[in-house]
Amino acid sequence: MKLSHVDASGRPKMVDVGPKPETARRAVAEGRIRMSSEAFEAVVRNINPKGDVLTTAELAGTMGAKRTADLIPLCHPIVLDHVDVTATPDPDLPGIHVVASASSVGRTGVEMEALTAVTVALLTVYDMVKAAGHDMELYDVRLLEKYGGRSGVWKRTEQKTPAAGRLHLDD
Repeated sequence: MKLSHVDASGRPKMVDVGPKPETARRAVAEGRIRMSSEAFEAVVRNINPKGDVLTTAELAGTMGAKRTADLIPLCHPIVLDHVDVTATPDPDLPGIHVVASASSVGRTGVEMEALTAVTVALLTVYDMVKAAGHDMELYDVRLLEKYGGRSGVWKRTEQKTPAAGRLHLDD
C-alpha cells in the first residue's frame, strides 16, 4: 500500500488535490466516553457546576471540525457546508455517545473533520465532568461512513470495536 502523505524518501507531504474534481463530500463519525454513575447523573440532570455539558460539547465539536486543518498538520483547510454534532446520554455505559457529520463540496474528503468533531466533543465532556472523577474513558472513536470523491461510498460493516487501541485519559 502506498501512503499518500509521504514522498519517495518518506518525508511528510501535503497531497496536491488541485487536479481533482469538486464533488459533494460527507462523513459520519462516532465516539463514546464512559464515566461514573454519579457523573452521568450530574450530566443528565444538568446540575454540573460548569454548566450544560451536552450543549457545550456539541458546540465544541462543531468548532473543532472547523479548526481541523489547524490541528492536523497535513489536512487541507476546507470550507464546510454543514457540521452536526449530537451528544446523547447512554445509561448502559454510563456515559455519552457522540455522533458527528460533516459535509462539503470540494476536492478532498471531510473524514478528519467528522473525527475531530467527535474527539473535541468527547474531550469537552471530560473537561467539564473531571471534577466528578478522572477515571473516564474515551473509546470507539471511528469513522462510520463517507461519501464522495474517487472512492465513492464507504460504510463500516462491523458493529463492535476491539478493546485494543482505546484511549485512556488518566491524571
